Amino acid sequence: QVQLVESGGGLVQAGGSLRLSCAASGRTFSSYAMGWFRQAPGKEREFVTSISRSGGSTYYADSVKGRFTISRDNAKNMGYLQMNSLKPEDTAVYFCAAGRDSTVTGKRITIATIGSWGQGTQVTVSS
Repeated sequence: QVQLVESGGGLVQAGGSLRLSCAASGRTFSSYAMGWFRQAPGKEREFVTSISRSGGSTYYADSVKGRFTISRDNAKNMGYLQMNSLKPEDTAVYFCAAGRDSTVTGKRITIATIGSWGQGTQVTVSS
């Protein structure tokens, strides 16, 4: 499986922006669809966004559509999550994740189809 390490979290005021990065190693990153999930205190981990192996297709939860943008650079083995117009309800630990194998498409990225998780990075949005 691919190993994933997130970075870029922090504290930001409502309306601000953050860019999360996900560094991949271990296997061919381009073989895996990837996604971002988040988990707020006392809540279950939830899907935020996903992207296909090539980067040509992206999918978003309704709660972040129009504000967040997922991207990837397969040549650099990197994934990114640009978060704009942040809201206090976006406060959570954000996890980078990769599909369990190459048959998992970007559209099928769910908690059940994830094979690798990063350690998570905290995002806190103050009001």
